[in-house]
Amino acid sequence: MGDTFIRHIALLGFEKRFVPSQHYVYMFLVKWHDLSEKVVYRRFTEIYEFHKMLKEMFPIEAGDINPENRIIPHLPAPRWFDGQRAAESRQGTLTEYYNTLMGLPVKISRCPQLLDFFRVRPDDLKLPTDSQVKKPETYLVPKDGKSSVTDITGPIILQTYRAIADFEKTSSSQMALATGDVVDVVEKSESGWWFCQTKTKRGWVPASYLEPLDSPDEAEDPEPNYEGEPYVTIKAYTAEMEDEMSLQEGEAIEVIHKLLDGWWVVRKDDITGYFPSMYLQKSGQDAAQAHRQIKSRGAPPRRSSIRNAHSIHQRSRKRLSQDTYRRNSVRFLQQRRRPARPGPQSPGSPRGEQPATQPAKPQPAVPPRPSADLILHRCSESTKRKLASSV
Repeated sequence: MGDTFIRHIALLGFEKRFVPSQHYVYMFLVKWHDLSEKVVYRRFTEIYEFHKMLKEMFPIEAGDINPENRIIPHLPAPRWFDGQRAAESRQGTLTEYYNTLMGLPVKISRCPQLLDFFRVRPDDLKLPTDSQVKKPETYLVPKDGKSSVTDITGPIILQTYRAIADFEKTSSSQMALATGDVVDVVEKSESGWWFCQTKTKRGWVPASYLEPLDSPDEAEDPEPNYEGEPYVTIKAYTAEMEDEMSLQEGEAIEVIHKLLDGWWVVRKDDITGYFPSMYLQKSGQDAAQAHRQIKSRGAPPRRSSIRNAHSIHQRSRKRLSQDTYRRNSVRFLQQRRRPARPGPQSPGSPRGEQPATQPAKPQPAVPPRPSADLILHRCSESTKRKLASSV
């Protein structure tokens, strides 16, 4: 066996493919002894054939001689027709199966057959070509409450983005980029770190380094919500730019704009500014997972801090200024603090129900003054003679 072994096998999800005919393949992130991480694709029929071979190689551990000695996990046989529902429901079984398998004695967990099964094949490096009428649909699942490279959700269909600058990775879970690289985005995390893939690699990339191919604006950015959502800071941050906000750990703030690059606009009293979403947590939620993400990746860089950025679009991305955020926020807060006015106060209304100073109430419209001919027409004959004699 040598020194080569697999440290961990993580199920990323599955793909629904349409060439040469509709079928499903499972995606595994294989972490090797040399700290390299490779993504491989396997059909369930292949996985089950491997499982049967493993049982034949280790009959004692498979329980064929004595069921009480079985340590190789069970794996249900494929069905005659495996649809999407079966592919989805089988993910939990596969996750448990490989977690158990990697914890078995070395003669099983590091056997050559297992290593060969998870080595990268040429087909694993082939991604859909542009000539395909329908590209695969990718469905990803979160791990069991643990933060890892697969803390992503599905189903989603991959979108294509372009790198505007070189990005050097700082951890094994990230992916380096060169200016002009085209990537498929697997997951857009609220943290501002996006899980991407190219034809040869996968990893986390800051969203600020990516731009859509068709437009500089990110159409999925939501509209500002000046009502605000309550959050609590779980890590202190000191502003490095004028439009950012400095906050200590444990401060309560309101989020008024969730941007996809992971730098949200927050409000503290009447002040607004950018703040890393990774350092925020909704009140009452467990912050352990968020702290693990901060430790592994940290806050992504902002677009304005990237040097030598080269966009293919002539106009830059549209963003509201902090002056606009503050002005709109103050206006909203003033309207929210002002009590509703039910209407004109009656003489018996108790004092103090209205603010000390109020804008003038709209007066009822004054009808146009009737002409002299119209007045004469509506008067009696005697009144007409009096009016005529007084003129």
